[in-house]
Order: sequence, then structure tokens, then C-alpha cells
Amino acid sequence: MTLLPGRWWRARTLHARLSLLVTGAVGAAVLLVAAGAWIAVREIQQHQVLQELSSDAASIAANPDQWLATESSRTRDTTGHPPWGRGGPGGHGREIGPCWQILDATGAAAGGSRTTLPVTDTAKQIAAGSVQRAVQEKITLGQDSYVMLTLPLADGGAVQVGMDEDSSSRVLTAFAALLALGCAAGIAGAAFLGRTVARAGLAPVERLTSSVEDVAVTQDLDHPIAVQGDDEIARLGRSVNAMLAAIDASRRAQRTLVEDAGHELRTPLTSIRTNVELLLELERRPELAHRLPPEERAKLLADLDAQVRELATLTTELVELAREEATRETVEPVDLADVVSAALDRVRIRAPGLTYDAALDSVTVSGRPGELERMVVNVLDNAAKWSPPGGTVQVRLSAAEPGWAELTVTDNGPGIAEEDLPYVFDRFYRATAARSMPGSGLGLAIVAQTAAQHGGTVAAAPATPGTVLTLRLPT
Repeated sequence: MTLLPGRWWRARTLHARLSLLVTGAVGAAVLLVAAGAWIAVREIQQHQVLQELSSDAASIAANPDQWLATESSRTRDTTGHPPWGRGGPGGHGREIGPCWQILDATGAAAGGSRTTLPVTDTAKQIAAGSVQRAVQEKITLGQDSYVMLTLPLADGGAVQVGMDEDSSSRVLTAFAALLALGCAAGIAGAAFLGRTVARAGLAPVERLTSSVEDVAVTQDLDHPIAVQGDDEIARLGRSVNAMLAAIDASRRAQRTLVEDAGHELRTPLTSIRTNVELLLELERRPELAHRLPPEERAKLLADLDAQVRELATLTTELVELAREEATRETVEPVDLADVVSAALDRVRIRAPGLTYDAALDSVTVSGRPGELERMVVNVLDNAAKWSPPGGTVQVRLSAAEPGWAELTVTDNGPGIAEEDLPYVFDRFYRATAARSMPGSGLGLAIVAQTAAQHGGTVAAAPATPGTVLTLRLPT
């Protein structure tokens, strides 16, 4: 199956992709430099040819009669040079040519070298004086390509000088071949360099990968990955260590929750099992029914009902506490005053014998309405549980300072002992005074977790009398 370029590229390893990138970048640079060098040499050669043609044409145009009067001006010696050798009548000390000729005003050749140059229409116009500038043309003589320059003479006519391009082409071809060999060697070296760079650059990544794979196999989260330096790989290593620490903390919290839940569930389950076994025994042996009077049986059934309810409440709270997101609601702007009002309506039904003194300012926070309401209900339930019959629970909501909403709930109960204050938000913690009262020790733990999930805090402090719980949430 043929892979598309994108899919083929994604199918390569990072090592292969980095090697290919380095090879491609260096190879492209080598090719660009080679192409630039070839173009520069070609331009230099063409400039030199034009300069030499212009110089030769100017030398002849300076004294055309002397050139025409020279005997055997169309005759060359066996070396291919004019009879006067490598210098012309002007004694310039270098070869003029290799071919030249002088045209009269009609465009006819008046004399020149053995190789006759073609008289083009442009050359005739220059000789006739219609064009008063030098013109460069490309011509073909036999199988050779020539560059011809036609220069007008002051008294009419023109000078033509031609030069064979084959020698320049051979030089350019040889230079191109050398550049091609150099490019091939450069790209091969770039490939080797790319592999070396990829191996050296990815060595820290490979070490990090090996360490993470070891952690995945051994499940050992207690030993962080060794990190050195301050580069991007070191930053990645520190991020992995932070992630491993978070996973370890989550695993420890999960283990603690399971252990605490097992401990807390064991007591009501044992009591329920004992009571149920007693009732089953009486059903199997009716002759023993007199040992459990009707009023004792009714009390036992009521205890079973209370224990089952407590077990259901505990199970619900455990699920809420263990869930990473307490609700699937989306985060949205919420008027906290509406949330507290709804929570007050629910708690008034549960504890009708109490008075709730509420003063609520409208404060908007970002959060999940259902989760926030459950948090406030738990705080109010806690205050109702500790308040004496006919007591008053004071509820205040305001913007304590810019950017923060503050909710305080104050009861007039016996208060929390000073030694219990640091632990009231721990899971399953129940103060000595609370162990004779219904509850699981999870209500305030859920409050603390919900506040933290919303970027807030919760604190407990003694009041006169009772206890004040303070919730702070960012607006």
C-alpha cells in the first residue's frame, strides 16, 4: 500500500526524522552554494569574454587602416596567430582574436582574419551608421558557437570581433562536474552528520524514555527520574517527575480511602449482620421468641433501619469523595447567593426547629452549581447537627475583598475542641464529642475537596459560642 507523504513521515521514528531534516537542510545548503558558484563563474566568464572582445574591437577601431594595410592580414602562421605573433600592430602584447574583420559603410568585408565572420543585418545597420552602439550577438561557424561583437567606426563602417565559446563551455562543464562531485560528497557527509546529531541530540530522550519504561514495568513511583541541566529535556524530566509524584499521591490517597472506607463500613456491616442473624435465628426457632419481647424486636428493627440508612449515606459520600469530578456539570458563572438560598431551603426541611439568620449579597463565581450546592448543604448540615434545639445558625455571604467571595456559617453549639481543629476536614475524622452522634466523618472532607476543586479554601474557627466555618471562593 502506498503511503501518503504525511503518513509516511509520521511513520518514521524521531531519530529518522531528525536525521532526514539535518540531511535535507545541509544538502539544500550545499546545492544552493554550488548553483550560486556555477552561476557566478558563468557570469564572470561571460563578462571576461565581453571585455576581451570590447578591448580587441577598440584596438582595431583605433587604427583600422594599419590593420587593413598589413600584408597577409588574412594569413596566420602554423600556431594560429597573426604574423606579428601575440601582439598586434599596436603592440598590446596579447592575441587579438581569434577572428576579426572590418566592414565598410556598405557592409562588405574589407579585410580581416582567415575565419570570415557573417555580416548580419544588425552588423550592416551598424556599418551604415543606423546604429551607433556596439552590439553583441551569438553566431554559429561550422559546428562551433561564437560570440561576436560589432563596433561602429568613427568614419563609417564597423569592426567585428568573434571568439569561440567552446573553451568557456568546456571549463563550465568541468566546473559543474566538480561541483556535482562536491555536492554528492557534501550530502553524504550531511547524512552521516544527521545521524550523529540525531543520536547525540536524542540520547537524553532515550535515557528518559528508558527510565519511564522502567517505572511503568516496576510500578515504583517512590524514586524520581534523575534530571541534569536546565535544557528542554531536563524540563521534560522534571515534568515527568511531577506527574509521577501526582500519580503516587493519587494512588496513596486511593489506598487510604479504600482502607478507611473498609474500616468505616466494617462497623455498621457487623452490627447489621449480628442483628439479622439474631432475627433469622428467632425465625428458625420460634420457641425462643419469648426471649425477644415485641418492644425489643421493634427497637432492633429500628436500629437495623438506622444502620442501613447510615450505610447508604456513607456509601454515597464515599462515591462523591472518590470521584475525580464530583459532577459532570460544566463550569459556568453562578450566583452564589442563589446556591446558598437553595441549600437553606433544603436544610430548613431537615432541621425545622432551628432559625437561620441569612444575609446574602449577590456574588458571581465560576463553578458547577450542583457541586457548590452540595458543599453548602454539608456546611449547613454540620451547623444544624451541633446547634441546640431552638438555636440560630447565622449565614453571611459577601465579597470579602476584590476577587473573592466569602461565606461564613456560625452555629451556637458547644464548639470544636482546639486539639480537633486541625483534623476536622480529614476523611472519617470524628472528634470525641461527635462519636455519639450520627455521621460518617466525610461531610466536611467533601466540603474541603469541593472548595479546592473550585480554587477556594475552607477553615474552621471557634466562635462565641459555637463554631464558624469560612468558605472563600474566587469570583
